[in-house]
Amino acid sequence: GITNIDPIKYNLLFERFLNPDRKSMPDIDTDFDDEGRQKVIDYVVDKYGQNQVAQIITYGSMAARTSIQDVGRALNMPLSEVNTIKKLVPETLGITLKKAIEQVPELQEILKGKDLKAKVLAEAEKLEGSVRNTGVHAAGIIIAPEPLYNILPVATSKESTLLVTQFDGKVVEDAGVIKMDFLGLKTLTILKDALRMIKLNHDIDIPIDDLPLDDQKTYDLYQAGNTNGTFQFESDGMQMYMRELKPDKFEDLIAMNALYRPGPMEYIPNFIKRKHGLEPISYDLPDMEEYLAESYGITVYQEQVMLLSQKLAGFSKGDADVLRKAMGKKQIEILNKMESQFVEGATAKGHPKDKLTKIWNDWKAFAQYAFNKSHSTCYAYVAYQTAYLKAHYPGEYMAAVLNNQNNIEKITFFMDECRQMGIHVLGPDVNESSTTFTVNSHGEIRFGLAGIKGVGEKAVESIIEERELKGPYTSVYDFARRSNNRSVNKKSCENLVLSGAFDSFGLKRSQFFMKTENGILTGLERLIKYGNDFQHSENSSQVSLFGGA
Repeated sequence: GITNIDPIKYNLLFERFLNPDRKSMPDIDTDFDDEGRQKVIDYVVDKYGQNQVAQIITYGSMAARTSIQDVGRALNMPLSEVNTIKKLVPETLGITLKKAIEQVPELQEILKGKDLKAKVLAEAEKLEGSVRNTGVHAAGIIIAPEPLYNILPVATSKESTLLVTQFDGKVVEDAGVIKMDFLGLKTLTILKDALRMIKLNHDIDIPIDDLPLDDQKTYDLYQAGNTNGTFQFESDGMQMYMRELKPDKFEDLIAMNALYRPGPMEYIPNFIKRKHGLEPISYDLPDMEEYLAESYGITVYQEQVMLLSQKLAGFSKGDADVLRKAMGKKQIEILNKMESQFVEGATAKGHPKDKLTKIWNDWKAFAQYAFNKSHSTCYAYVAYQTAYLKAHYPGEYMAAVLNNQNNIEKITFFMDECRQMGIHVLGPDVNESSTTFTVNSHGEIRFGLAGIKGVGEKAVESIIEERELKGPYTSVYDFARRSNNRSVNKKSCENLVLSGAFDSFGLKRSQFFMKTENGILTGLERLIKYGNDFQHSENSSQVSLFGGA
C-alpha cells in the first residue's frame, strides 16, 4: 500500500514488495474514502486515456450445489427433487461433488441408478467448476502505457463505464500489465466527515497524519475496551484483550492487529502475560532479541523472519523475501533448499545446529499465519486515528460513524453507544437538523432530516435551503408559509410530525392528526391547506388551526 507511515522507524521492508529476486510485480493497494475513490479513477482516465485504463473481469464458477441446480433446471427436473439432491451435499466450504459423493451414501446410491436423478448428479459432477458468470473486480484497475487492445482483449460492460479486461487478474499480470487496487474504505470516509465537523464546530484543523502516538486519552480508551466504532479493534474479543493487555505504546497496537487472526490468536495470552512480566521472555538465540523484543519474544510478523534470516544466516534481502513467500505459500521444494542454506549459513556464524533446526521448524509452523507488518502498522495507525478522535471529539466522531451506517440495526447500536458515552442523541428538528447527523453547540448529536423515512431528498434540501436563506422557522404557520409544497408534500409533513421534527414549536404530535372544529380536516391537513392558500395569495388571512392555538 501507499501510506504516510515512516518505514525506517517501524522496520518496514521495501524488499518485502520489490527486489531483484522477485519475479512478479508487487501488489499496489491504495485506500481512499468512498468519494475520493471515484475521483482518483476519473483522474487516471483523464490522465492516461479511456483506452489505457480498465477494470478487471472476474469469473464465477459452478460450485457443487449450483451445478446440481443448473443441470436439474436444464433437464426439467422438478424443483423439489433438485432440492432433495442439493440438501444431501454437506455445507462444507469449498467441498466438491466428488468429495460429497465419497462422504454421503445417499449420493452414492443416486449415482448407481439409471433415472433422471442419476443423470443430473453425473452431469453436475462433469460441469462443476465450469465458468457460470462474469463480473467486475471490486477494486482492481489496470493502467497501460498504450491502448489496452494492443496488449490483451477488452470489452465494454453494463456494470462499468470503463473497459473491462477479458483476462482475470492472474493472467493480466502475466501479460505484463500492472494491476492496482483502488479501495474504498468506509473508515476513511468517517475520518473525513469527523474532521469536517470538528473544523466547523471548533475551528481546529487536526493534523490527522501527524498525531502524537503517546496520547494518554487515546490509550485510556483502548485500555477500557471502549473501541466500538473504531477501526479494526471493535470486536468483542478484541475489546476483552485490550482490557487485559492495557496497551501503552503504538507497537502494542501493531502487534495486536497482527495477532488477532485465526492461528496466531492462540499466542495472545502469552503476549499479554509477557508484557506484564507474568511469563518470562526468552529467545532461542541471543541475536534474536534485536528483532523480537518489540513483540516480547514472539514471532508475529513476516518481516521478523526476513530480518532474522539475514542476521542469523547471512541471507540477502532478496533471499529473505523468497523465504517469506515460500513459507506463506508452503512451497516445499524451495523450503527444503532454503533450509539447508539457512542451517549452513547460520552454523558458519557459530550458531548451534539443534537451535537452528528448532527455529526453522517454528518458522514453518508460524509462517502460514504470519501477517505483514507493513499492513498491520498502517491498519494500526488508522485505528489509532479513529480512537484519538473518539477520545477527544466524541460527538463529532460518533456523528460521523452514524452517518456511515447503512442499516437501522447498526444505527440503533451506535446510538446506544453514544448514550453509554454520555452523548445525547436528539431527534430530528426542522430548525436544527442538517441532512445527516450533526453535532450542536452543546455537544449533542442531532438526527438528520434525510434519516426520516418518507421524507424525500428534495423535501430535505428545500427545508434546509429555505432555513439558511431566511432564518429559522418561527412556528408551524411560518413553516407552512415558507415550505415548497411541491417537494414538502402531505406524506413528508406527516413523517416530519411523527419523527418529532416539529416538537420544538410546542405542539403535541396528536394535535396534528385530530379533527378540527369543522370535523372535516385534521390539523395537519388544515396546515397544508393554509400554506397552499398563502402561497397563492400573500393576503390570505391566518386561521386558527388547532382551535385557537
